Amino acid sequence: MPALRRLLAAAFMCCSASTFAAQPATAPAHEAAQQITDKYMRDFIREISSDAYEGRGPGSRGDAKARAYLVQQMQALGLQPGAAGGQWEQPFDLVGVEAQQPPSWTFQKRDHALVLKQWDQFIVFSGVQQSKARLVNAELVFVGYGIQAPEYDWDDYKGVDLTGKVLVMMNNDPDWDPALFAGDTRLWYGRWDYKYLSAAQQGAAGAIIIHTSPSAGYPFQVVQTSWTGVQYELPAGDEPRSQVKAWVSEDAARELVALGGFDLDKLRASARERDFRPVPLGVHTSLAMSVEVERVETANVLGLIPGSDPVLKDEVVLLTAHHDHLGIGTPDASGDTIYNGAMDNGAGMAQVLAIARAIKALPEAPRRSLLVAFVAAEEQGLLGSKWYAEHPTFAPGRIAANVNYDGGNIWGDTHDVTYIGLGKSSIDQIATLIAGEQGRVVKPDQFPDRGYYYRSDQFSLAKIGVPAMYLDTGTDFVDRPAGWGREQKDHYTDHSYHQPSDEYKESWNLDGMLDDALLGYWTTLALANADTLPTWTPGDEFEAARLRALEALDTP
Repeated sequence: MPALRRLLAAAFMCCSASTFAAQPATAPAHEAAQQITDKYMRDFIREISSDAYEGRGPGSRGDAKARAYLVQQMQALGLQPGAAGGQWEQPFDLVGVEAQQPPSWTFQKRDHALVLKQWDQFIVFSGVQQSKARLVNAELVFVGYGIQAPEYDWDDYKGVDLTGKVLVMMNNDPDWDPALFAGDTRLWYGRWDYKYLSAAQQGAAGAIIIHTSPSAGYPFQVVQTSWTGVQYELPAGDEPRSQVKAWVSEDAARELVALGGFDLDKLRASARERDFRPVPLGVHTSLAMSVEVERVETANVLGLIPGSDPVLKDEVVLLTAHHDHLGIGTPDASGDTIYNGAMDNGAGMAQVLAIARAIKALPEAPRRSLLVAFVAAEEQGLLGSKWYAEHPTFAPGRIAANVNYDGGNIWGDTHDVTYIGLGKSSIDQIATLIAGEQGRVVKPDQFPDRGYYYRSDQFSLAKIGVPAMYLDTGTDFVDRPAGWGREQKDHYTDHSYHQPSDEYKESWNLDGMLDDALLGYWTTLALANADTLPTWTPGDEFEAARLRALEALDTP
């Protein structure tokens, strides 16, 4: 604890190591923190989420305009270009894939047929970057969770040849035992991206995920709006791919397995056992979709604050927030087609810029460098952060930590703050002490079944070994009854998440967002000024990647 206290003292001071012992935890850093203001963040969110940016869809006119605005803001703060060659942008290509979804999808078992309706019962899209995606008399096989996890002695496939099949799988991961898949905390195994990848690795022609609101963490309307229109991906390599990916509603799944003579609840119950084996449903389907394929360019926007320490400036603390949203899409009931993304992620970008503004106001930069990264195409599967992780501007072993913001508190002061990833690294202790100075309690993910750690950009950095903290809104609101905060979060998820209604409102109360940005500011300073790098908790799933990254620094 004394060492940690010294670390915190360093954070509250500003500047070089020689000043740490001499200055109290006062003036310069506290004065700089005054740059984090309601007006600064509010003005930014109002602008970036306006209709003028057309929802910031990847590769779109609004995307380019948003990136230019971010560069302008970082230039105004005095940041330096952070990308290769002295550039502000780290460009990369995306492939836009838009399947012409059929109005109906027919499944057959001998003389019996089931016809499902697009939008209401299913959403289907292409798994290939080609002009056609097709299934030809492919059999459906129920594969439980569709998970292979040797560390949990779990394999839903059991070596069964599933080449050319359409795999029907449950969302989420086993959640009834804390010793198994972390109990009700969803891991990557429970995410849609793992599911589709898992199916492709089995040689499957298609994959259908059964949607339920509890297992997805959002209603079916999010599937409808998120998985229609153009879907963006990184250009295909030699990785395995399925022809077709789909979601079906729970009621539609019930009808589908009943066509094969099975009961959905009994199938799901059987999938809770380790000895579960894939169940052929005896149902076949064919499908052909025309696919429009286009290549567009987007970019991560990178701004740098060089460190002041002659040695440690070659290491960096990475501040991230994604700049994209869904662009222009399916109109809502009012006819609005622009998915503005004010909360998601105008609020996150505003907090990152405010932190950068405060750090630039210090009389001397922190010891380590700070890289502000507004990453692209997060909504398409964390593509911008994945690209950065594969093409980092600092060696992974020199990226001290990642502090990520995705969304923000628009409802007021809280007694708590949510730290997505609490328990995974030594950053925990720093954030907990600083939050305590604010009079707040740090809590782990308060909606653990939704798998937020694997749904935002810190996941891409964690996979290359970078300890990461993702700050999210608390739920215990000052002067509000118990449960009020959860009601606000759920209402947003049910009505505005990935919808045109995610728009800025002057009535937003940013007091809590100010506290969260300040927590990120002080934590970032502590990480940037510490003598040593933060570490993963021993045995964490990402610890091995960190050790490899550090070993690579010593390899000629």
